[in-house]
Amino acid sequence: MRILVFNAGSSSLKYKLFDAADAEHMEVLAQGMVDAIGTDHCCLKYDGQAVPAQLSSCRDALPLVFEQLVGEGKALASLDELDAVGHRVAHGGDAFGCSAVITDEVIAKIRRFNHLAPLHNPSALEVVGRCRELLPQTLQVAAFDTAFHQTMPARNYVYPIPYRYYEEHGIRRFGFHGMSHKYVSRRAAQFLGRNPHDLKMLTCHLGSGASLAAIDHGISMDTTMGYTPLDGVMMGTRSGSVDPAIITAIMEREGLSAVEMDAILNRESGLLGVSGVTGDLRKLKEVIAAGGDDAERSELAYDIFLTSIRRQIGAYLFELAGVDCIVCTAGVGENDPYARRLIFRGLEPFGICIDQDRNMVTGREDRIISTDDSAVKVLVIPTDEEAEIARDVALISAGEDISDPYKY
Repeated sequence: MRILVFNAGSSSLKYKLFDAADAEHMEVLAQGMVDAIGTDHCCLKYDGQAVPAQLSSCRDALPLVFEQLVGEGKALASLDELDAVGHRVAHGGDAFGCSAVITDEVIAKIRRFNHLAPLHNPSALEVVGRCRELLPQTLQVAAFDTAFHQTMPARNYVYPIPYRYYEEHGIRRFGFHGMSHKYVSRRAAQFLGRNPHDLKMLTCHLGSGASLAAIDHGISMDTTMGYTPLDGVMMGTRSGSVDPAIITAIMEREGLSAVEMDAILNRESGLLGVSGVTGDLRKLKEVIAAGGDDAERSELAYDIFLTSIRRQIGAYLFELAGVDCIVCTAGVGENDPYARRLIFRGLEPFGICIDQDRNMVTGREDRIISTDDSAVKVLVIPTDEEAEIARDVALISAGEDISDPYKY
């Protein structure tokens, strides 16, 4: 079957087309993205090309995507060859514990959480609406970034504030990056020749947005992001967890509104806030290597980032009473051997021993970077959220009930 997956952001639309023999065997037929939507730099990127475009929304980008995919000599001869469409939705709250067939009722539920993902949920719904117009007979599935973490026990998702805020306003930990954590945990188990339900593992999605998850026998027990993606470890421009009193103190002293404070924590903090230079870890390392006036604070920012990850790994090791493996993924997790070396340095007493030669290997392959005698296996697994979405779509299309997390 042919499955098209869309990942709509605030100003971009990624897509990937799969040919799926079944849920476990898929081939990528085409992929690309429409970038910088709503700006003068908007373009369609695919196969090393960048085609300029003038588009104001993700909805408007769909005809351009279909033009690239459909036609003589292209991935699809016609849209009739498309069997299903999967849509990444950033926030499904506690309403969805797995991917779901899109109906009017499902759309209404998604809208309830738009205020928690204002840059992503509305864009995804724009694409969903347009796809339903263009492909009225085609199966459409919503895959939620929050769904994988809905197995967390109440002790890990209820905040220690008056309980009525949970009861009346639904304020709780939701967790994010769920499709990534689910994908790499499953792939890691396959790579080790094990059943994911036989393993305890930590998955570390380390990019400009970063989160860790504690996964016990295939089930998410805890994760660092919370009510929003702001919580947890330090990130590119997000603060991560800070003393809540700091927020009210800054607001009072500088006369800031809630909206202004939110912008500071989400867009002006993290690596950018501490370094004063950049929220991009690659550029930050260049500043450190070059020396100069900005190097000291940049190095401090890098130090805080790595320490926050290391601290969380320690917490989850205790929470799960030991783990069988740790998985690194996303931009930093996959591509920064120096960061990985510093994160795991000196952890041999806890059974975590990194092989420095293996750690330096680059590429898109799944691989082990720990030593043969390391009690805890440390792996690098490149993430593929679109593939995980397509897998859910294939299972749903085959009539499988994927609501049981112990089965899927």
